[in-house]
Amino acid sequence: MHIYDPRFSQLASRSPVSNAAVPEYRLLQKRTGTARVVVVQPRNHATDNQVTVDAIAQLGSNARGVAVLHPTVTDAELKELAAGGIRGIRFSLGDPATAVVTIDMVEPLSKRIAALGWHVQLHMPGAMIAAHADLLRRLPCQIVIDHMGRLPLPEGLAHPAYQIIRELIDGGRTWVKLAGAYLNTQLGPPAYADATRIAQAFVKAAPQRLVWGTDWPHPTEKNKPDDALLFDLLATWAPDTAVRNRILVTNPEVLYGFAKGA
Repeated sequence: MHIYDPRFSQLASRSPVSNAAVPEYRLLQKRTGTARVVVVQPRNHATDNQVTVDAIAQLGSNARGVAVLHPTVTDAELKELAAGGIRGIRFSLGDPATAVVTIDMVEPLSKRIAALGWHVQLHMPGAMIAAHADLLRRLPCQIVIDHMGRLPLPEGLAHPAYQIIRELIDGGRTWVKLAGAYLNTQLGPPAYADATRIAQAFVKAAPQRLVWGTDWPHPTEKNKPDDALLFDLLATWAPDTAVRNRILVTNPEVLYGFAKGA
């Protein structure tokens, strides 16, 4: 999920978000019953990760974060971010006009963060995954494919990006985030049938390599989806209780370093 806190500056080129700080997110936690959280730096706050580190501090030991960085970041800054709960860096690359990072930053930064045990989280359309498959194969750190790979529709699972993601998963260092049903659908709610087919395929193929996220407060959507409905969808995507527990509990302990049983 993302935190937008008006105490921290947002890019003037973007519409400010003011109702998605930690107090508002805690209301969602009460609704869904979730305790752990991964705060992902939003584009509105660019590479000023203070908003994310501050949110982690407010949320406590059950919070981790994913930063957005440029290659100019110093080693000292990386260590400081690690101490503040950061466990990965995100590249949102779908639209160059709105991106605050570029594809050429991925490899040099992946080499910088590998020693910290961090991962690279990639939010990019399936066509870009296919076009940059060789780059993804040679990254030295763990990879998280955001939003189920944003496979182009109606091809979905027939798109080459799906097989590339499966290959990366089979290599033992790639994860897929089950999130953003509304970003992977032409059919829409409540069933999100096309997104559900994609999610179920990943669950069947590699439940040990999946994590789940809300994508709250759904910054791309003018008409916000129902968060409870999105959470309930996971029971359709992963109907086996043990598999859901793995996706929601065990896998995040491995990827983000949450304390077991906490």
